[in-house]
Amino acid sequence: MKPGKVYLIGAGPGDVELMTLKAVRLLGEADVVLLDDLVNREVLRFAAPDAEVIEVGKRGGCKSTTQVSIHEQMLEHVRAGSIVARLKGGDPFVFGRGGEEMQCLVAAGVEVEVVSGVTAGVAVPAALGIPLTHRDCARSITFVTGHACNDGAVNWRGLAGTGGTLVIYMGIANLAQIVAQLLAADLPPALPAAVIQHGTLPQQRSVVTTLAELPAAVQAQGIGSPAIVIVGDVVGIAGSLSTSIEIFEGRL
Repeated sequence: MKPGKVYLIGAGPGDVELMTLKAVRLLGEADVVLLDDLVNREVLRFAAPDAEVIEVGKRGGCKSTTQVSIHEQMLEHVRAGSIVARLKGGDPFVFGRGGEEMQCLVAAGVEVEVVSGVTAGVAVPAALGIPLTHRDCARSITFVTGHACNDGAVNWRGLAGTGGTLVIYMGIANLAQIVAQLLAADLPPALPAAVIQHGTLPQQRSVVTTLAELPAAVQAQGIGSPAIVIVGDVVGIAGSLSTSIEIFEGRL
């Protein structure tokens, strides 16, 4: 039996053309594709015609495949000699549980290779013209999840004190609480902020306003998940230059 192998592949933020050349090539070589829910299904055009595609979706608040089941399916197929493409949205190692999956595979003695992808926290702000860094106002970036595992608390006060750009993944469900904690940590209420839903895709929607007004703006516009939240002066730069973004009630 030929030896199997698992590729942990980042499919990028949504736009198929943002996949890397290596991701496209290896996807075409896979016998089995384990596909995350947030991956744009158009990427399957790059899979082999006879590849087995298995949905292993994970999304907050929805019926999802357990992480344990995903581990078991990867091991089952690779032990049968298959080349397995574990296809994940964004980058496997940025809030994608790729580290957990690599640990499982390595512990089982399975050959695994990570194929980096463009993470949403970089590509989605860029799709709206928001530079994450700028010499005049932001010399650092913090990527943080708004949905902590096992009720782990995020030190929002500490993050507020960095003085850089905050990029928050999975923050919509807890947005009001996150904003309240950032304001309590003395971030200015008038600090520019944005939320972008379905970034880089044709159905992309966005709202740009101030930090204090962000929860109300998101609710008024019906913005939901998946979305990226950006907080910082860099949002104001994009808002002052672009005429294509949705500025909530013209308050920025």
